Amino acid sequence: MRYDLVIFDNDGVLVDSEPISNKLLAGYLTELGHPTSYEESLRDYMGAAMHRVHDLVEERTGRQLPEDFDDVFHGRVFAAFERELEPVPGAVEVLERLAADGVPYCVASSGSHERIRVGHRKTGLDEWFDDGRIFSSQDVGRGKPAPDLFLYAAQRMGVAPEKCAVVEDSPLGVQAAVAAGMDVYGFTAMTPARRLSSATELFGGMRKLPDLLT
Repeated sequence: MRYDLVIFDNDGVLVDSEPISNKLLAGYLTELGHPTSYEESLRDYMGAAMHRVHDLVEERTGRQLPEDFDDVFHGRVFAAFERELEPVPGAVEVLERLAADGVPYCVASSGSHERIRVGHRKTGLDEWFDDGRIFSSQDVGRGKPAPDLFLYAAQRMGVAPEKCAVVEDSPLGVQAAVAAGMDVYGFTAMTPARRLSSATELFGGMRKLPDLLT
């Protein structure tokens, strides 16, 4: 492969969590008096760190979300993960291919370390990601679309940004990867291709990814 490191987003790329979490987020915001549809949640918050939810709600309404918002939301999400979460089809095959080819990889997610680990344990992906391969927006000052998280992951893995490939499914994530000076492969399973148009390449099935990286 022509890259020295493959950096995966987590939600929607490795674990099929976006439908679960965005339905719950839309429902909880609506419950709190901020009517939000599932489609609006995907548009505004998919791929973002939690501070974006707080920032946008306050910007639009002048009201702050409750102090326990994150804890309540994550409690609901983790319970749903235990019932419903599955790996993205083809994700394990991609990891097997990278491992067989000796290509380093890691995950860099807007989600918390706890969220990443809960999802990986439930889906069996934990065997592919030790602590040294997991990076969260908690590790940096600014989440996506800032490039900080991807640059931090590359630095920790000892690889120059221009030798990294990022796999993303959100416009915010693609924007962050481009800003980091990395090639980015836009996964269109849930996001319209036009919203990921600044990606290096687009693909719709995870099993197609290894051939794109060679």
